[in-house]
Amino acid sequence: MLPQFQSIHFIGICGTAMASVAAVLKEQGVRVTGSDENVYPPMSTFLNECGVEVFAGYHERNIDYGPEMVVVGNAISRGNPEAEAVLERKLSYCSLPELLKTVFIKGKRSIVITGTHGKTTTASLLTWVFESNGFNPGYLIGGIPDNFSQGARFTRSEWFITEGDEYDTAFFDKRSKFVHYLPEIVLINNLEFDHADIFADLGQIQTSFSRLVNLVPRNGLLVVNEDDENILPLLKTTHCPVKRFGIRCAESVEFTTQGACFNFDGFRFHLPLFGELNVRNALGVIVVGRHCGLSNQQIQSGFDTFKGIRRRMEVRGEFQGVTVVDDFAHHPTAIRETLKAARVRFPGRRLWAIFEPRSNTTRRNIFQEQLADAFFEADLIILSEVARLDQLPKSERLEPEALINKLKHSGKKAAYVKGAEAIVEHLKARVRPGDVVCVLSNGGFDNIHERLLEMLKD
Repeated sequence: MLPQFQSIHFIGICGTAMASVAAVLKEQGVRVTGSDENVYPPMSTFLNECGVEVFAGYHERNIDYGPEMVVVGNAISRGNPEAEAVLERKLSYCSLPELLKTVFIKGKRSIVITGTHGKTTTASLLTWVFESNGFNPGYLIGGIPDNFSQGARFTRSEWFITEGDEYDTAFFDKRSKFVHYLPEIVLINNLEFDHADIFADLGQIQTSFSRLVNLVPRNGLLVVNEDDENILPLLKTTHCPVKRFGIRCAESVEFTTQGACFNFDGFRFHLPLFGELNVRNALGVIVVGRHCGLSNQQIQSGFDTFKGIRRRMEVRGEFQGVTVVDDFAHHPTAIRETLKAARVRFPGRRLWAIFEPRSNTTRRNIFQEQLADAFFEADLIILSEVARLDQLPKSERLEPEALINKLKHSGKKAAYVKGAEAIVEHLKARVRPGDVVCVLSNGGFDNIHERLLEMLKD
């Protein structure tokens, strides 16, 4: 399994996928270094525990030792001092998807999990169902499943499961990452407009997904959520089998404080996850699992012991009767579904939503109107300052004050509070026993979760 090089440097190593692959290569005896301008927990802690040397900030000297291969993250652009040095010194370089394809996926039975929402959860759930039934799959997941110690693993199994991201590959390869993953089976959960920094509209995203669909071989399988109308234009393919699933396939759906239950083809499934979105995720896993030879009972055995994923409705702690929840939600649909699921999981409790507009889409005004509706289930809303607002033309920026005014006009208690420290102070005088504080961000949010917990302890 060892690659043909002895040293690798990762530019942008603190991305979840980059860090996970770096950790695995370190385990296999490769000298691994990396750099990032955003070195913060949990990834910084994770890499340190794995023995990976991480440089804070990008500097040419970080690669003076002459790594045999440099992996360039997709957030890295021309002008980055390390990327410029790599080109100037004519070092060997590649993207992370290229590394995965040529070193780890080639020759495997590759399953690619895609969609705007639920990729991490679905890929983690399927991987655990396979693992708990002896398949020993290799995997790459854009998060850290609690059933495993890290987000990537490479084994000698014939199976490899990848969370397939539609974001572009690198500054030198503008195709979506998932086209590199040699798919035998593709699962598409849903499809909405996102990644406004690289896609102009939904049509461009559909085009990118259609390119992935075109890679499924005739002995493979395309599995799609038929509830999503945006996926339907992709189903005109005749070159591979197609299987559909949707919430209408599930009967007698029940949501409890322990998760969800539903009937599917006469079998009663129990899921230790919350919300309708996760029922759809599970249905996709069931369809793929059956196709790969698993019985309903075997799939349920995996569900029974699934522990969840970090940063997906993860309870970070509880003090003074106040529960702090961390979630990666950064799109109006994900925010809405997360808060709906929190309502079920924590019935009768006052629900706070603390949102950081940080993604390249939510920093823009594309979802200005939809964001207000996304917070319907929350009792109290705090909007943090928009990340890197100065990097956007004024005409494209999200308007926080306008969003807060709309929320207040709809009867919500909402406030615009700039920064994690100020938010913690704001909450200090307002939280009370029984509250659930749900933090929604796709970044570190200046370690606000630990700050909240420390405040509650004190």
